[in-house]
Amino acid sequence: QVQLVESGGGLVQPGGSLTLSCAASGVMFSESAVNWFRQAPEKSRDFVAAITSDGTPTIRGFLEDRFTISRDNAKKTVYLQMNKLKPEDTAVYYCQIPYMNVWGKGTLVTVSS
Repeated sequence: QVQLVESGGGLVQPGGSLTLSCAASGVMFSESAVNWFRQAPEKSRDFVAAITSDGTPTIRGFLEDRFTISRDNAKKTVYLQMNKLKPEDTAVYYCQIPYMNVWGKGTLVTVSS
């Protein structure tokens, strides 16, 4: 059974940083692209970042200067490094293996003073 578990969310002040993790099990992780999405309260779930099986990253345009995506295949984990966080980054962050349409349950990021 394929499972994705997100972690690393929490409360952070504006301008702070967080690193989210997405740990996978039950899948050939090294062959899997992984996406990150986020969903703010009462808003749709939006694409944030992606990383291909060979490590090529894609970050949504307006987040490129603050967010970084990376992966560690030995740990079956994808990371989302978020810097200079803003209140509008507040959301539940989800990871996804797109070709299987498998999602994690999400981790909440709250940016507030």
